[in-house]
Amino acid sequence: MKGGAPMQHHDSTVVSADSVAPEEIAHFSDLAARWWDPAGPMRPLHAMNDLRTGWAMRHLPAPVAEDGARRTLLDIGCGAGLASEAFARAGFDVTGLDASQAAITAGRLHLRHHPLPASAGPLAYRCGSAEELVAHHARFDAISALEVIEHVTDPAAFLCMLGSLLRPGGAMVVSTMNRTWRSMAMAKIGAEYVLRLLPVGTHDWKKFITPAELGQYAARAGLRVTDMAGMVPGLGGWRESRDMAVNYIAALVRD
Repeated sequence: MKGGAPMQHHDSTVVSADSVAPEEIAHFSDLAARWWDPAGPMRPLHAMNDLRTGWAMRHLPAPVAEDGARRTLLDIGCGAGLASEAFARAGFDVTGLDASQAAITAGRLHLRHHPLPASAGPLAYRCGSAEELVAHHARFDAISALEVIEHVTDPAAFLCMLGSLLRPGGAMVVSTMNRTWRSMAMAKIGAEYVLRLLPVGTHDWKKFITPAELGQYAARAGLRVTDMAGMVPGLGGWRESRDMAVNYIAALVRD
């Protein structure tokens, strides 16, 4: 999923040869060994994971269809699987995809040492790119792209590509960061340089995406935004909010 120029331009679909830059793969690969440490460099993701996956599951199709078949979910940019495991526990048939082999290895090791309950859906990790799935005409009932789109080289093309992987009637959830002065102060300067909640270089503020921009990208991808909410930290943990100035999450559907 990393780096590169567009391969094709077909109406609303732009498929890039490599959608996430190599330096992004290297950065998150360096963090992979401590991905599952709740006090480690990924502790903000641990803190917000229940909120973002819970909100996602209220907006995605039910994990199990009326005929008893498990619905398929692609967790794109899954890292070491914080969200992937949650979606599998809910009953989805999950594919966790990431371009970092180190992160995928960490996810597989965690799953091996902490098996999911028997009631969970299957979870398969794959190191690779969304472009490879498009080339193989893969389709999913649901897609989660959590804290991913702000790391890609062309977010509009990336969302088009994800839209092409979604079955008609399917739904997608995207969480990301708004490009505001508050996000610069809190998510970039505060989190990385002052509080040291994240390693320096985790985010590039210029790549943050406003809700209006996300809506435009969705329309170009043939997707419709059905809901958006802010995600804000507090003393009692992260909570849903109308305040989308820093972190927010959106639900998109393909009619």
